[in-house]
Amino acid sequence: MSWLTEYVRPRIRTLLGHRPDVPDNLWSQCPACQQMIFTKELERSQRVCEHCGHHMRGTALERLDWTFDEDSFTRIELPRAPADPLGFRDQKRYAERLREARAKTGLEDALVVAHGTIGGQRAVVAAMEFGFMGGSMGAAVGEGLVASARLAVLQRAPLVVFTASGGARMQEGAVSLMQMPRTTIAAMLLREARLPFVVVLTDPTTGGVTASFAMLGDIQIAEPGALIGFAGARVIEQTVHETLPEGFQRAEYLHAHGIVDMVVRRSEMRETLARLLGLLQPYDGEAAAENPGQPAKAPPEPASSPA
Repeated sequence: MSWLTEYVRPRIRTLLGHRPDVPDNLWSQCPACQQMIFTKELERSQRVCEHCGHHMRGTALERLDWTFDEDSFTRIELPRAPADPLGFRDQKRYAERLREARAKTGLEDALVVAHGTIGGQRAVVAAMEFGFMGGSMGAAVGEGLVASARLAVLQRAPLVVFTASGGARMQEGAVSLMQMPRTTIAAMLLREARLPFVVVLTDPTTGGVTASFAMLGDIQIAEPGALIGFAGARVIEQTVHETLPEGFQRAEYLHAHGIVDMVVRRSEMRETLARLLGLLQPYDGEAAAENPGQPAKAPPEPASSPA
């Protein structure tokens, strides 16, 4: 091409107002510091602001990519639950809301489950999708969590759950409330099998999810700045008639008061989980028998009886 087409023509088009189309999602704005961040840079940093360190919300599928070793995991198909058990309708039919949420996220419901390795350690991971009706917990989420616990027991592997939810799904009424004891039973299945149950609390984790399985982990991890609680701060203030302290219901405050065990940056999450799972992994006598050349992990010490 000549200098006329390479230089002059683009200049003329610019002067005449002909500008190339720019994708709408080329830049993202940090909700904490308001800085503009190149979207590709944000993806490389796992959606953590390079200016202020704010951890933006991630999708359930992103959680799987960030957590498992590369190309090491397989998603499982979850049991189907009744789509609209109450025939509920407010401003829209519940069935229509489900269709919209599925089209928006590409998921069947607000939970995805996969199994693979984390730092070489076998694990089952369940991740909640806040973009699917606020990550609300209905029958499908309850079924998925029970299925993930059963899979972990079957594989003799730890279960890691990433929570992100506004609570129970009001469109399912009492059916959604019943998922609280059901997911508690899922946690009990792991305890009876002596398998590690690790919960990673992300922003936000509230309502019935907090009041059930989210607080039953053997290890409770939170991401920096995550909102974690049952009721909203304003409701609590109106109930106790007191001004709540600064940072109440944030991950750092809960860590300082012993509610969570550690606050871990997203860039360090995979390494931290791998280390914890290695320490908590139960003794597997069958695996030791099948691999006599490999050193077996020592069985857990029996609890001493009181004198």
